[in-house]
Amino acid sequence: MTLPRLLVVTDRTQAAGPLADVVAAAVAAGARAVLLRDRDLPDDERTALAAELRSVLDPVGGLLVTAGPAGSSAVHLAAAEPFPDPRPALVGRSCHSAAELARARAEGCDWAFLSPVFPTASKPGYGPALGVEGFARLQPLGPPAYALGGVLPEHVPDLLAAGAHGIAVMGPVMRDPSAVRDYLATLG
Repeated sequence: MTLPRLLVVTDRTQAAGPLADVVAAAVAAGARAVLLRDRDLPDDERTALAAELRSVLDPVGGLLVTAGPAGSSAVHLAAAEPFPDPRPALVGRSCHSAAELARARAEGCDWAFLSPVFPTASKPGYGPALGVEGFARLQPLGPPAYALGGVLPEHVPDLLAAGAHGIAVMGPVMRDPSAVRDYLATLG
């Protein structure tokens, strides 16, 4: 499978309405890949939400990625989570340093989120923002990298030039799903 250039990350606490409705609006605006984050939900609620999101993504051939080491054929791991065995079809990992990127590459991850690129309230405690230069310096150390953290559409051309495979975005799309159009326009 070809990795999408835009990956929408969910956060129901920032969503402009019910999460399934926000994701449906983002898909209507062109999103084709969604990472179901919302790890604090009880398992049964998260499973039901995943089914709702699949029903939105499946008709457009979209991809649903689940945060955590189990739960679907496409998973996204936190920096310290163990690599799943057996290996799902697609595996990504959140990375914040050269060592974490090297680990993701050695494990055979399909992608990495490299963050925070810019200051953002959603990524506290992960050190100073990398900026475009820091992203450019680190991204070659890991698998194809998505820029995450404070990334706005106007940042996308510089991040692509710095080697980003794509953009992972949470807050702007959760608050206004139509923002997907602006990101996709800059991703080409």
